[in-house]
Amino acid sequence: MDELRYLILAAQREGSRTMHDALRDLELTPAQAEVLDVLGRHQPVTLVELGRLLVCELGSPSRLVDSMVRRGLVSRTPHPHDKRAVTMELTESGRALAAQLDEATGELTDRIEKLLTPAEIDTTISLLTKLVRGTHRGEALRHRFPVHRRQPVQEPAGTK
Repeated sequence: MDELRYLILAAQREGSRTMHDALRDLELTPAQAEVLDVLGRHQPVTLVELGRLLVCELGSPSRLVDSMVRRGLVSRTPHPHDKRAVTMELTESGRALAAQLDEATGELTDRIEKLLTPAEIDTTISLLTKLVRGTHRGEALRHRFPVHRRQPVQEPAGTK
């Protein structure tokens, strides 16, 4: 069991190191990159909704968003139906930077796709989903990716 735990930690740390390196030229942290990605796919959202969709940040991401507003990447506008809330969207600069994310983080994606077959990727997603089910981060991923497009790979009979 220790080996599995350390393998998961090692994979996470390698992924984080690769992400940090890829994002350095864009002057983004992985948390800021995740906000750009989420807003690019789900905007406009309130701060509460954004918090539910983020894996990188527990609780309210207000400080994270504040830094991105100061950088001109995210805008806040009054919520159309709730005077107590604001919605957030990417600015033109934020959209331009978000468009660069796929290219910047492509090395990690390419590495995964070179090392694992599509069936192995499907199985890995299914197994990791089980490990995070019921956690804040697992719920954030479930909200972000509500339809798991990949089906778990069935092992041939007698291999368990």
